[in-house]
Amino acid sequence: MFPGGKINPKKMKQMMKQLGMEIEQLEDVKRVIIETGKGNYVFDEVEVVATIMQGATTYQINGEARFEPAALEIPEDDVKLVMEQTGTTAAAAREALAATGGDIAEAILRLTGA
Repeated sequence: MFPGGKINPKKMKQMMKQLGMEIEQLEDVKRVIIETGKGNYVFDEVEVVATIMQGATTYQINGEARFEPAALEIPEDDVKLVMEQTGTTAAAAREALAATGGDIAEAILRLTGA
């Protein structure tokens, strides 16, 4: 496509403009976070490029991500049930539920020593 394999950046930009394509490097990006149900992908040192073509914008993220698992949400009803069944405090019930991944029966067994 390009003679000699060399690409003139100016020509490339002109060709992209003719195709209705625009590329923009986002400046001073501090962090990108992608939130999912299982946790977050966090990019701390990242380069982001926006490509605009035919009215649609696509973002390209370049960098290393780390995964942060989502915190377990324990419903208050579960805490109350474990408290009622074991006679423990809310803090102890919540701690047992967290340790068992939210499993009510396992939390009750853990607290009653059964």
